[in-house]
Order: sequence, then C-alpha cells, then structure tokens
Amino acid sequence: MIHAFVRRSNDVEYLTADRADELDGLRSGGPGWWVRGGGDERSARDVGTILATTARSTVTGYDLVVAAPRPLSILIAIDTDVAPEVVSAHRDGVSAAVDYLEERALVVRRRVAGDEFVEGAQWSRVVSFTHGVNRDGEPHLHDHVLVGALPAGASTVADSRSLFAHLGAADSIYRATVRDVINLRTERSAWRTFAGNELISGVDEGFRAIWSGHIDERGPKSTWTRRAIVEQWRDDAARFEAVGTPRAPRYRAFDEHRFRGAFEGATHITRRDLVRAWADASPFGASGAEISAAIDRLHPHLRLARGMAERPLRLVEARRVDRELERTRESSLVVGPGEGRYRERDSRVRSR
Repeated sequence: MIHAFVRRSNDVEYLTADRADELDGLRSGGPGWWVRGGGDERSARDVGTILATTARSTVTGYDLVVAAPRPLSILIAIDTDVAPEVVSAHRDGVSAAVDYLEERALVVRRRVAGDEFVEGAQWSRVVSFTHGVNRDGEPHLHDHVLVGALPAGASTVADSRSLFAHLGAADSIYRATVRDVINLRTERSAWRTFAGNELISGVDEGFRAIWSGHIDERGPKSTWTRRAIVEQWRDDAARFEAVGTPRAPRYRAFDEHRFRGAFEGATHITRRDLVRAWADASPFGASGAEISAAIDRLHPHLRLARGMAERPLRLVEARRVDRELERTRESSLVVGPGEGRYRERDSRVRSR
C-alpha cells in the first residue's frame, strides 16, 4: 500500500543527504529523479521549494512512500543481472501512480457565492528518491515521492481527503504496471494470485524467512556502500533453506471472477474502486493507461470523475465486464511453457 505522510516543513535533508549507494549501478543516475519538472535533486534548497503551502495551512506537502512487493525487493539481492530492470520497472510504476493521483486525486475546493466547487489541479514539480534497503539492511526497494500541498497556480491547498481516498487505486496501478514491465522486459514472470499475493518466478519463498521486512524495533538509519550491501546480502543468503519456487499460472490476462468479487457486499462503488479492482484482476499486469481506458469504455459517464465527488454505481453496474472482457480475450497474452512468461503480446493491448 502507498503510504502518505504529512509534511509540515520544507526540510528535506533526510532525503537529499542519502546517496542510496546500495543501488549504485542498478539505477539510472542518482537516487533523486524528477517525475515532474526539474532542478537539482541533490540540493536541499531546490527540493525543499516543492513543499509549498498557504498562510492558512500548516501542511507543506506529502511524502508518498511507494514500496515494491517483497519478492521484487528480494530479486535485486539474488539476481544482479535483472536487478537494473527491476529498479527501472519500479520507477515506471511510481510514475504511473503519480500520473493517476494527479489526474484523479489532485483537486482544490473553492467557494463562490456560498456554493462550493471542486477543480482539478496539477503539480508543477514532483521529485522522488529511490532506496534499496530498510534500516536493518534488508533488500527493500522503495521510493519517497515528494509533492507539495499547493498545486501549480492554485490559491488554496489540495484536498487531502481526496489524496488519501485514491491511494489504494494508485497502489494497484503501481503494482499492475510493475508486473506488466517485468513480464515484457525480463525473462522472469510476475503475477498476482487470486488471494492477492505478488509473486516472481524463481524467487523461492525461503528468502522471505531471511528478509521478511518485519522489524520489531526501528533501529538507527545507516548508509551502505554497494560493496558492503552485496557482501551483507551474500552472508544473509548463506542461511537460505529452500521452501518452494512458485510457478506462473497459465490463465489469461484478465480474471473476471476476481474483478466481480472485489465488490461483494459493497454498497458505495466509485470509479476509483473500479480502477483498483481492474488492476488487481489483471494478474500479469497492465499499464495505467490501459486500465483507465478499460474503465472509461465501460462507464463513459465517469470519465470526468475526480476527487471525492465520484458518482457511486449500483452493484449490477460495477460488476459488468462482458463487453470489455470480450476485447481483452481477443488480445490476451499467450503464456509459454515452464515459468509461464509471455511469448507474445498483441500490439492492440499496448496501443489501447
């Protein structure tokens, strides 16, 4: 899940001072990268100007923490050949999540003559910092995305309720994008199980016992050189005991049962719920653009839905997928033998 932490100052040295050398050679450029706009990502002064607010608000912005699924983080420790593609896929997923939040969650509210209006907004600049470890030195691929509370050209801060309400959909888009990119660019297979677990072919579950990511007490922050962290991970891996390597399923690209089941018992279903369900029901992944296009084809009256003012759907409306599912099956992914990685993908899937 993407977590959003409220910022009340523009002090960003915690991020700009961390070189994240544990990922040296695995990423393009340094740990800081611009998702929107530009500037010197190593300058605390330059980065700090992103966190802007008004005289009436104490919130300067948000730190959106986007963490990769555990098997993906483990993969950067056990397969140095594919690790650069993993980091690249992660950053693609971060970009997709930011795109979604900017398009659907970033709104400002203003009152005119007693009436309240909700308007879409944009961030002028967004910077993100990619790290590869947690405080215990375990592989933990994640980004800190900094966004300001005051959108470009706005006189009031963004509606925080809207941002938090859309985090679940943004996280599902992030994960679907990562699965999609891993499957298309690497020899590995990435998929989401019916139970909601994110798995990678060849990543034995025994590695979770070594790098669980569950820490009882937060230790002091430490920095690692690339050589030191590789040696640490090598020492950790010496304790590895095989449990079992998951194999990718052979079902098609979209699981209509998973999609419909996401609304079981729900009474208030909005566009963001549809987006999240569609992304999660695409086991081998899909791009954010593909997901949005699918929902907009099924429910064109929701194309302009933003913020919290999304018209709710009835259950029978939300679970309707037949029309889109027919198109999806025509362009479904062909799953190969063995690990189940893609052999081919119809160009119509990418062009949608």
